[in-house]
Amino acid sequence: MYEWLYGDRGYYTQKRTIGKEGDFYTAASTSMFFGGSIAKRLISTIESGFLSPTCHVVEIGAHKGYLLADMIQFLYTLKPEWLKTLCFVIVEPFEQNERMQKAYFKEAFGDALTLRHVKSLEEVSVEEAFFVANEIFDAFACEVIYDDKMLYIEANQAVFKPMDESTLLKAKEYGVRKGELCLAYETFVASMARSADRFEFVTFDYGQKEAREDFSLRVYAKHHVYPFFALSDLVQGSQREARTFDTFFADADLTYDVCFSHLFKAFEKNGVSLKEFCSQMKALIDFGLIELLELFAEHASEEAYEREKNRIKTLIDPAFMGERFKMACFRKGALKCT
Repeated sequence: MYEWLYGDRGYYTQKRTIGKEGDFYTAASTSMFFGGSIAKRLISTIESGFLSPTCHVVEIGAHKGYLLADMIQFLYTLKPEWLKTLCFVIVEPFEQNERMQKAYFKEAFGDALTLRHVKSLEEVSVEEAFFVANEIFDAFACEVIYDDKMLYIEANQAVFKPMDESTLLKAKEYGVRKGELCLAYETFVASMARSADRFEFVTFDYGQKEAREDFSLRVYAKHHVYPFFALSDLVQGSQREARTFDTFFADADLTYDVCFSHLFKAFEKNGVSLKEFCSQMKALIDFGLIELLELFAEHASEEAYEREKNRIKTLIDPAFMGERFKMACFRKGALKCT
């Protein structure tokens, strides 16, 4: 999976289009109110005293930069004075994405805003931060587990062979007998825990709290979903797809459901507490999505309002992103002030 996504010609190491012309949509590409709602959450976190208006706002996995840019646009409306004190950072390991983000921010803000780029969380060392990420954990390379075996690809064939000892121990630790197991969460969380003395981390992804005891690995290509094993010789009959997985290699997204309980334990091990876990629908409404839409209605045309309202439905409708996607909020540190 790592080679598929992050190898020399991996899916995420190349310039990719997200949205109608790409392989899939994200919340950030669906509506600017996704970023706006998170900006309102940031404002609440600062006003509560947990963070200050001089904190670092750090997006991880920004792709083109839509999410952070939308947050900044709403901050300009709601708390314009904070744009002079907040520090904006994007964690971006890939140069082509960094160039794309810089170009987008230049177009959107000109020279009015300073944006810092770092290659990894290891380069971040601050007193306080507000971290935000959308759909990053489903893009972490994983192992696919079945009892005491794991998936290997040999000569473009999917085969299950005995696990190595360290993976076997990790699978037992997290209770994964059948499904996906990410071995990189702990390293990521440890880096975040070291990067700031105090932080709040808000992240959205699709998945469920507990391991589902089934395979969810799948390919997204041009908004069509292919179960990974249906593209292999391990599945026969009517469930077998005509194409094979190697024909999609690095040219389509490969993803899986996030097991959030695994993520919770990784943060807990590093002294970071889970503050909240809920559906995307509940999170965005709690953050203030409806209030933002009402504010927008006061200044926008009826046509613009209806257009944004329809986009927001995709974010919160239980039949679309509302329930399928989850929000997790983590905190490290105590209140800065009262």
